[in-house]
Parts: sequence; C-alpha cells; structure tokens
Amino acid sequence: MLTAHQVLHGYTIGIFPMADPDEDNQLFWYEPKLRGILSLDEFHCPKNLKKLYEKGGFNYLINNDFEATIKACADREETWISDEIIEVYSALNQMGYAHSFEVYQENELVGGLYGVALGKIFFGESMFHKVSNASKLALCFLVDWLKQNHFTLLDCQFQTQHLKQFGVKELPQKQFLNLLKQALK
Repeated sequence: MLTAHQVLHGYTIGIFPMADPDEDNQLFWYEPKLRGILSLDEFHCPKNLKKLYEKGGFNYLINNDFEATIKACADREETWISDEIIEVYSALNQMGYAHSFEVYQENELVGGLYGVALGKIFFGESMFHKVSNASKLALCFLVDWLKQNHFTLLDCQFQTQHLKQFGVKELPQKQFLNLLKQALK
C-alpha cells in the first residue's frame, strides 16, 4: 500500500505515482524524460479566458471539497486515479500538502484541479470540468494563488496541446531536477 510519505519523497526526487488501469490499477512510479513545466512568470492566459475569469459568475475556493474534486478528476472512461490514489492524496490533503482549486457556479462544483505543494513548487495532478472552460478557470485561479504565495514553478508532468496554450514547456528531466532542487530549498 502506497503511503503519503512515499508520495512526498517521490516528488522530492522527481517521480510520481500513477495507477495503470490495464494492470488492475497497480501503481507505478513515473519519471518522464521530458517534463511539462510552467514558469509562473511565463503563464499565458488567453484574452477571452481572462475576461471570463475576471468577469464573475463563478466562485473560486481552495480545499472546500477535496474529495469531490479528486473523484471528479477520476470520473472518466479511462483513468490513472485509482481508489488507492484517492485515499493517499486525501491523506496528503489532511496533512496540508495536497490542495484542490475549485470552481463553482450557483453553488455547484463545475471544475477544478488538485495537486501537491512542496517548498515553492506545485505538482499539478489532474483537472476536470463540467461546464465549458471551468478547468481552465481553475488553472488561472491556481496560478494567481501560486504567484501570491511566492511559488516559482508549476510541474504539469507532461506537456499537452491543452496546456501548451498557457505556456507549459518541456524540459529534459535533468533540467527539471535542477529547478526542483531550487524550488525545494
């Protein structure tokens, strides 16, 4: 059984756990050769999204319902977020390391993301949306919070087309480990 302390240690050395649905949700540690990272000063919020974020109509909360957020992230046809992952990250949330950034519309959770904060780095894990743009709004909320709290880096694990539009870049793992070392000081 994976423990919260093992996950924290994994993050400090540049690896993270994922369940493999093809292997009966067995957990494996991952260390991508290319790491998707976002330097917070290079965050790009598209103009229309920025208007939506600033306009209102949504409420933004941190850790209001961590369990509902992680379960919503897992609620898809194929997922690496197993029951064991949910249990471990919920424990990390209770310990003050894992956080959910949630987007509400009319008191309903419509989008969000979760991850782990250590030192001055946030390790983003997964995001979801039930209404258009809600996961993107959660990302904007997260980045604002990270900047206000003097974080330096957002680890996105992998660069995707979706994340690329926000300024997420790929770095070789060795470069990532150097940035990680600085962010953990």
